Parts: sequence; structure tokens; C-alpha cells
Amino acid sequence: MENVHILTQRVTARGDFMPFSAERYRISEQHNTHDLVTKLQTTLSIEGILTIFAEHAKQLINLSGLQFQSALGVSESVDSDTTHTPYSFDLDLESERLGQLIYFSQFPMGQAIETKLQQLHAALVYPLRNAIMYTRVLRLATKDALTGLNNRSQFNDSLAQRLERCRRQHRPFSLMLLDLDNFKQVNDNFGHKIGDDVLQEFANVLRNCVRGTDSIFRFGGDEFALLIDDPEFTTNKVIADRVMRLVSQSSIMAQYAVTSSIGFTLANNQDCENEVFARADKGLYRAKAAGRNCAKAY
Repeated sequence: MENVHILTQRVTARGDFMPFSAERYRISEQHNTHDLVTKLQTTLSIEGILTIFAEHAKQLINLSGLQFQSALGVSESVDSDTTHTPYSFDLDLESERLGQLIYFSQFPMGQAIETKLQQLHAALVYPLRNAIMYTRVLRLATKDALTGLNNRSQFNDSLAQRLERCRRQHRPFSLMLLDLDNFKQVNDNFGHKIGDDVLQEFANVLRNCVRGTDSIFRFGGDEFALLIDDPEFTTNKVIADRVMRLVSQSSIMAQYAVTSSIGFTLANNQDCENEVFARADKGLYRAKAAGRNCAKAY
């Protein structure tokens, strides 16, 4: 072993020693980069790409987490710990700004490591851009353009999945249908721009009323739906009361005299999609018949 020489690179002033065999690293570096590119091309998930890249980057840096911030929002690699010191890099491709890649590490990052990571970014940017483009197209197919909520197509898929889970795991859930009282008069009297403002405000109200396990959908017009994890009706009543309270406290809703009528039902493992929807719709009809601005179960 006396003829084996292990080199250590000193990270100037800011880091620790990084032990490696310099000759071995030079020989394998090109192969490793090619292997990284191959792995990155196996997925169109931004989170999946970050996870693959993070595993490779751990050869260079004691990495606790990896995050990517873009116009699409914030994505992270699996099991990211973002409580440590962040080190940010702008990612650009052919004059197109992709976003910002953020490494998290409890140890300082030296200039030599930064240079190596920037070289690796050349392997990352093309697969990442493809994933960004795919995510944008996917969101157009499943998201309502005005409010950013899930659309009717996504609702149909989600309802079917919830029912299947209910049958297999005996986990009941609730369907809540909501629409806006007096919304037609807003469009007729004040124009569609004001109507759009009201719809966006109601979408924000719904976001502030549900939990992370619940899902929100806009069918179109002033029709909305919630899928709620709830073994009884308790959560439905809490959410419905919260929706009506926040609507009453909204200045734009009050200005145009808009309220919400709500119907909900509890699904069971014998239901099909049409049966669940029909019951919730009957609950909504009851709320309308009771004078609107209220919630009724069926």
C-alpha cells in the first residue's frame, strides 16, 4: 500500500478536504457524465430529475437537499432537507432562463466544487428543460386556465381513483359541490372581467378552506367541487362553514352581493361515480331551494 498516493484537494478558505484519486477521477469523469445524462433522460418528472442529479452530485458535495425554483413553482429531490445553508445557481439554456438550482449543505462549498457542479449543469439543463415543457403541457390539460385549479377532466380521474381506494381500503370520502349565487347578474351587469375577478377570489377562498389531503376543482362557469377525506360529515360542515364565512368577509364578494350554495354527500364502497355526483347535486339543489347561501347534505 506504500505506493498508493491519495490526493486531497483543499477548498480554499471555505471548505474541508475532499479526498479522491485524481487519476481515477480523470479517467472516470467522462463516463460518469455520460451515465448521468442517460439516467436523466429516463424521466420527465422534475422531481425525478432532481433526485437523480442529487445522487450524482453527492460524489462532489455533502448534499442534504436539492431544490429547483422556476415559474412552475418549487420542486425538490426526494427526502430533501432544506434547513442547511443554501448555495444558488442560475440555470440558463440558449438565452432561456430555466430557473434557479439550490444546493443545501451543512458544510461550506469551495470554489473548486462550484466549478465542478457548474460543469455538471451542462448535463442537467436539457433534460430539465424537457421536463419543464412536459409539465407545462400537462398542466394545460388538467388545470383551469383562469383559476389554476384542477379542471373537470382531472375531477373525473380523481373521483374514480378515490372510489377505487374507498373500495380497497374502506376509506370513505366526501364530494362537495359549490356554485356562486347571483354570479350571472355580475357578468350581465358589470362584465366578464369583474366576473373573472370574482371567480379568482372564490378559488382563493377555497384554497384557504381545505387541507393538503383535499382537492379542489373548477368545472367551468361558477361551478366548483371539493373531494374531501372524511369518514363522517364533520369535516364537510367545518369546510362549508369556513367557505361561507370567508365569502362573507371578502370585499369583492360583498361588493357584488355574491354568496355560495353548497351540497355534499359521503361516498361509500358501493358507489359509482354517477351515484356520488347525483347525491351531492341533490344537496346543492336543497341549498338553492332553502334560500341559497347555505350548505345541505344528502
